[in-house]
Formats: sequence, C-alpha cells, structure tokens
Amino acid sequence: MAVDYTVIVVYLAGMLAMGWWGMRRAKSKSEFLVAGRRLGPAMYSGTMAAIVLGGASTIGGVGLGYQYGLSGAWMVFTIGLGLLALSVFFSARIARLKVYTVSEMLDLRYGGRAGVISGLVMWAYTLMLAVTSTIAYATIFDVLFDVNRTVAIVLGGAIVVAYSTLGGMWSITLTDMVQFVVKTIGVLLLLLPVAVVKAGGFAEMRAKLPTSYFDPLGVGGETIFTYVLIYTFGMLIGQDIWQRVFTARSDRTARWGGTVAGTYCLAYALAGAVIGTAAKVLYPDLGSPDDAFATIVKDELPVGVRGLVLAAALAAVMSTSSGALIACATVANNDIWSRLCGLAKRSGDREEHDEVAGNRAFILVMGLAVIGTAIALNDVVEALTVAYNLLVGGLLVPILGGLLWKRGTAQGALASVAVGGLSVIGLMAGYGILANEPVYYGLLASLVAYAAVSLATRPTDEAVLAVWRERLAGRSPELSSETVPAHQ
Repeated sequence: MAVDYTVIVVYLAGMLAMGWWGMRRAKSKSEFLVAGRRLGPAMYSGTMAAIVLGGASTIGGVGLGYQYGLSGAWMVFTIGLGLLALSVFFSARIARLKVYTVSEMLDLRYGGRAGVISGLVMWAYTLMLAVTSTIAYATIFDVLFDVNRTVAIVLGGAIVVAYSTLGGMWSITLTDMVQFVVKTIGVLLLLLPVAVVKAGGFAEMRAKLPTSYFDPLGVGGETIFTYVLIYTFGMLIGQDIWQRVFTARSDRTARWGGTVAGTYCLAYALAGAVIGTAAKVLYPDLGSPDDAFATIVKDELPVGVRGLVLAAALAAVMSTSSGALIACATVANNDIWSRLCGLAKRSGDREEHDEVAGNRAFILVMGLAVIGTAIALNDVVEALTVAYNLLVGGLLVPILGGLLWKRGTAQGALASVAVGGLSVIGLMAGYGILANEPVYYGLLASLVAYAAVSLATRPTDEAVLAVWRERLAGRSPELSSETVPAHQ
C-alpha cells in the first residue's frame, strides 16, 4: 500500500497548494465568491461536473448498480438531466442577473421581501449537503488508512475547509478541475474497464445475474419519478449549483459549458451502474451495497492504480463538500447575517477587501460547524432527505415562477415558501421522513399557494419588474440587496 499512500498524500498536498495559490487571486468579493465571473468553457464544464458528481454519485451510484443493475444509474442520470435543463433553459438568464445567491434573485424579482426566509431554507439544504459529503470521508479514509470515523472526518474536513477558506471560489475552482481529471481517469478510464473484464464481460454478467439487472426501469417507476422531483428539480434551484453558474464568463459559456457537464454526468451515471453490476457478479453477498465500490477497488485493482481510483473517490467527495461549504457560508453571510444585522453594503462598497475577510471567516465558521455536525450525526440519509424535501417543496415554485410567470408576486412567493415548507415538515411527520408523499404533496401545496395568493394580490410594482428586465437582459450593473426597489 506504500505506493497507494504516496498517491493519496501527494493528491491531498496538491489540494492545499491550490488553496494557497487561489488566495493570491481572491482579492475582491466577486473573485472570492464567484471567481470573478470569468471562467471559460473548459474550466466551467469541469468544475460544474465536479460539484454535482460527489460521493453519492460515485460510491452511492456504484451501490445502486450493485443493488438494481443498470437501472441503478437513474439517480445520477436525473442529476445530469437537471443540469442539462438548467443549462439549456435557465443558465443564461441566471448568469446575466449578476447576483451572488438565490435569495438575492428572489428579492430582485419580487421586490426585497423573501430573502431571510428563503435564505434559511437554502442554508439548511447546503449545510446538510456539506455534512453528508464530509461524512463520506470516513468510508474512504477507513479503506486507505484504517482510521476511526472521527479522525477520518476531521482529516478530510480540515483539508476542504483549509483550501476553501484560503482562496474561496478560485481555490475551489482549481481543485475541482484537478478532481474532475482524477475522477475521469480513475472511474471512467480505469475502474470501469477493469471491473467489466474481471466480471467476465457483459455476456458473463448477463449469464450470472437476473434479467431484472438489465431492465432500464428495474429500479421502479415511482422511484424514478421521485428522483426527478428531488434531483432534477433540485439541480435547477440549489445555491451550490447557481453559484457555479455565476462564475461563467458569459451566458454562452454557462449554456454550452453546462450542457457538456450535464452530458458527462449521463456517462458517469451509466459507468457507476455498470461497475456496481460487475461487483455483484464478483461479490454477490456483500453486507451493504455501498461497500461495492471500496471492495472492488481494494481487491481487483493493481498497486498505484488502486491509489488513483481511491483518490478519484476522494475527489468526488471533496468537490461536492467544498462547493456546498462555500454555498452555505455565502447564504449565511449574505442572506441571513447581513440582513438581520443591517450590515449590507451600499453598491459602491461591494468589492471592498473587508468583504473578502468576512466571507472567509464565515467559511471557516461554517466549516467547523459542518465537521462537528458530521461527527455527531448518524442517519445522514434522513438528514439529506429533509434538506432536499424542504428545498424542492419550499423554493422550487417561487424560483421557477419568478423566472417564468410575470404575474407572480412577493406575497405569493412568501406564501409558497411557507405553505410548501410547512406542508413538507408536517407530511414527513405523518408519512415518515423517507416517504415519497411529503415532496409530492408539499410541492403541490406550494404551487397552489403561489398561484392563488399571487392572483389575489396586486401585481408586482412596475419599477421592480423594470429593474428585473434590465438585469435579465444583461444591461444593468451588479446591485446590492439594498438597491432593489421595494414592492409597494
């Protein structure tokens, strides 16, 4: 294992070096939070693919392949579909808004009323996303170094917090590009062909496994529908995803770069399912499907290659963790703390260096909170389900409604967030956290509340809509939340 250890240590040291280099570039709020809004197509595509394909997509995707066969690809496949939909239909408009958070977009569209409430929902989602990604370090470091769970979480979390705090989005962008390359080589070019060959090829896999393993819909229609609601729609509205859209150099970059990243996700989804199916042939009696990835890597790959593929898994986890961490800190600082304490800066003060220091401090504080929560938390699946249900049930309708329906109002948006969020919480208490019904009915309640209250209240003030249209057209400079006209 000495060679494998060397590969991993060099990789982790490289991540810290990227963080230090990124610190030298992050001199303004824009540079620190959205990489100066100047990423080109290649870097944008790589970093977008890196953030959406995390530990759940890699370790979990292989586990679903082990459990269900090729239809296990649907979870990651719906993530790719969501990224494609975002890129083709919405990314250009989102990029032209020149905001930093989803809540700032809601304030801009509706007139400055929804920021704190929507910010709290988005903060809970990004926090739990970062926590679950951080917990995944325990699995990987246990395979690598045989360390206990707490040490693994602290070690992995500390590295991510360090490079994210140092350079913000620039550091995360640079590390994500490295992680994208490592994932591509490790999973697609090395593990996938080795797994298929070791399993005897597709003919042998078909001979040894039930036919359901090769049924595209074997995982079940209701499960696929739920994946679409949670992951496809979640891709459309998550702060961690939008913050990457904000880094694009132009709306064309956001559209085409995101389309390339979404297509890559579809290939990654199929690769994970095939690897899991091959693992089922090789190890039919594993205790847990999620053990399939680590087992096939540990037992079937040669020295050195094994280290690279484990680095690929680590890369997948770190990219999602760092993206969720900076999103969580950005929402906490810009949408909650600044608004509650009245610390929002005037438009002319947005790029001051002290804002970089403030955002850096929030990343550090949120990072420590993420590590502590990850150590204390046991059932991460339930926690992440709560976060996604609140995100989709509470924020999907007012966000997409604001982009697509002129008649939507601030009162309608607030009612939608409140009714959708409370419905999801109540339904989870009644049906169970892991049930499908809470997100189904919560989303429906959110839609009804949005439409009914919007039609029952006065239309959004024309001055607010004028600013919104100017920003959508890319003809208006960046504005702080204080300069958004209030709804009358």
